[in-house]
Amino acid sequence: MRAVLRWPDARLRMAAAPVAAITDEIRAIWAEMIAVMEAMPGVGLAATQLGEMRALAVVDASEARGQAVRMANPEILHASAQLRAHEEASPCLPGVAAVITRPRAVTVRFVNAEGAVEERDFVGLWATSVQHQIDHLRGRMYFDRLSRVKRDMLLRRARKAG
Repeated sequence: MRAVLRWPDARLRMAAAPVAAITDEIRAIWAEMIAVMEAMPGVGLAATQLGEMRALAVVDASEARGQAVRMANPEILHASAQLRAHEEASPCLPGVAAVITRPRAVTVRFVNAEGAVEERDFVGLWATSVQHQIDHLRGRMYFDRLSRVKRDMLLRRARKAG
């Protein structure tokens, strides 16, 4: 199993390349991503966090686990006006977290594990995680959504924790 990249690895600032087709190789990457996510434990993972620069993400915010949604080329089609604040963190920057406010619900279009284009609504923690992963695939970290002062404080705390 690959290790999660650690901030400030430059690859965390790079946008992922689109996935052309769902192949056995892509399915194997998703399986590895789910294993890493479960080992954390976490509610989502983007392929770029493992240094795999393809637009792949997995999300599982279920209570029971084992409900992972596998996504290639995810994009947000609609975001609710209602917002939700949630404490977010990343294994790329261990030891710190911050409250981030994002839309409470999103409609996402992605290519699923069968290779079909799917549109799905995500709400609550599912929506937060999907948005967090899409940020990773665009080369953004959750702390980029903080004010400069809060971001600098968070990164200082992370350096001390590391």
